[in-house]
Amino acid sequence: MLTEKRATLSRPMVLLLAVACGVAVGNIYFPQAISPLVAAGLHVTPDTAALIVTAAQFGYAAGIFLLVPLGDRFPHRPLIVTLLSVTGVSLLAAGAAPGLSPLVAVSALVGVTTVVAPLVAPMAAGLVADDRRGAVTGTLLAGSIGGMLLSRAVGGTLGEWLGWRAPYVLAAAASLLMAAVLARTLPPPTATAGDAQPYRALLAAPLRLLRAEPELRRSCFYQATVFGAFTAVWTGAALLLTGPVYGLGAQAVGVLAVVNVGTMLATPAVGRVVDRRGPDAVNLVCFIAVVASAAVLALGGLGGAAGLTALVLGTLLLDVAMQAGMIANQVRIWALRAGVRSRLNSAYMMCAFLGGGLGSWAATRAYTRFGWPGVCTLIAALASLALARHLLRPGTTRTTRKA
Repeated sequence: MLTEKRATLSRPMVLLLAVACGVAVGNIYFPQAISPLVAAGLHVTPDTAALIVTAAQFGYAAGIFLLVPLGDRFPHRPLIVTLLSVTGVSLLAAGAAPGLSPLVAVSALVGVTTVVAPLVAPMAAGLVADDRRGAVTGTLLAGSIGGMLLSRAVGGTLGEWLGWRAPYVLAAAASLLMAAVLARTLPPPTATAGDAQPYRALLAAPLRLLRAEPELRRSCFYQATVFGAFTAVWTGAALLLTGPVYGLGAQAVGVLAVVNVGTMLATPAVGRVVDRRGPDAVNLVCFIAVVASAAVLALGGLGGAAGLTALVLGTLLLDVAMQAGMIANQVRIWALRAGVRSRLNSAYMMCAFLGGGLGSWAATRAYTRFGWPGVCTLIAALASLALARHLLRPGTTRTTRKA
């Protein structure tokens, strides 16, 4: 079993890891901004082109299940560098895809291999003191948010200028460059040997942990519902902004994302609040905020300046709430068992991105049948499920177990 070594991550290293998380996470989100361009370029309908978004989300969930548990067995540096390298090559293949079917297939592969953030987070949690975990998790999450925002903005703008293939080439270059940097700078292993369990046992471990840890199940449900709402709004927003209500280009989705840069600035502060107040208080505020955001976002269907203002405010509120909940949930699961954090994170992130994939899929169907109000209703329903679970949870105190 990997032994835990605390307080060895320098602040510059934390910042570099945050950038690495952003580069990796961005590969999942820039397709949201360019799916209308893919539809036009490959001569398919917009809702069919949105399959590249869904495929990436489900691929990411599969990668979390198949690859993240390896973080408890193998040294992080070669594992992370290899995954970034494979992701870069896969993105190049996506940029050269001749049709939608191969593009969807390669999008799923990119999702599988770009699971750097779920590997970095448990690694960092084991290298810092308990009272810094919220702050460090918030910094890493800020990097991931930066990747989400910039990837949508740059992807949409570059796609408008040079076509939908250009963002894939740029993302490939960023992944390969980050692989080269981390190969030289990532901290060496903190133990000489990892968990000796066979791969099959490592894959089964997240499911066993889900059965054994009520607090893990609770955190997974919270994030699956809220992240489903998050992916629903961004999948729907791309269809709304490029549809007849606004008639804007794909870069408008990226511009909307950049406006939400406040989310990236807020997450380190939220991490410190979690360190002081605990995860449950932050979760409660998160769920209420997501329900409120659905009401604000519904006004986005009005179009014009008023509608755009509502979209900006609603997506900002939803983004901040979702990321705050992510920090709270991860701090909760880091406290469960020290030696299996990659497997705990695998279970957690797998559930989160399954929820995200379902949210993206459901948003496409809701928009097709009911328009933007259907997407907003979906967001409110998902957040209400999480809020009800939170308010009805047993009042017992969970005793933390050590590995």
